[in-house]
Amino acid sequence: MKLTFSAASPFARKVRIAAIELGLIDQIEFVPTTVAPTQANEEYSRITPLKKLPVLILDDGSVILDSYVIVEYLDELAGGGKLIPASGPDRWKVKSDHSLLQGMLDSMLLCRYERMVRPQALQWQGWADDHWNRAWRGMAVFNDKPEVLSRPLDIVQIALTCVLGYADFRYPDCGWRKAYPNLDAFHERMLQRPSVKISLPPKA
Repeated sequence: MKLTFSAASPFARKVRIAAIELGLIDQIEFVPTTVAPTQANEEYSRITPLKKLPVLILDDGSVILDSYVIVEYLDELAGGGKLIPASGPDRWKVKSDHSLLQGMLDSMLLCRYERMVRPQALQWQGWADDHWNRAWRGMAVFNDKPEVLSRPLDIVQIALTCVLGYADFRYPDCGWRKAYPNLDAFHERMLQRPSVKISLPPKA
């Protein structure tokens, strides 16, 4: 299998952590890929018109899109139910929590594009503030979910780690640790896992 990735992508990081935790990392070839707004990448666009990271390319050439779907595929490959509950109410709670985290990352990425990519004269501060507020309020939700922060490792904890790691990477002065001490303690525990340490993004 091949995974398109960037060391800076929190979505690709999510898959990398999951692959390590599931014992599948040695079955995946990581293919460095560069995507950015307004910059063409015709070769990658032929793999996925969305031009988003990551994509998992199977040995038969099939393509699996979206970080969650890739983790779900790897979880099934590893026997199922290890990171995503196979059935029942817990499955839907996990999927819903993950959707919130995915949206938070999307909003944080859009904030970065607004500030770093869009020409300054065209930037919309209110739009950026609204997206940042979505991520910030999402952190508050998980700060008040001790049952999520303390249970055995699952896709929600992995995604939350990637959210907090991306906040450190792109918004180092945002103050999430002071605002959300439960998330701070959770993140410190997660940093003890080799999969989390190895996959830290490079210094900005």
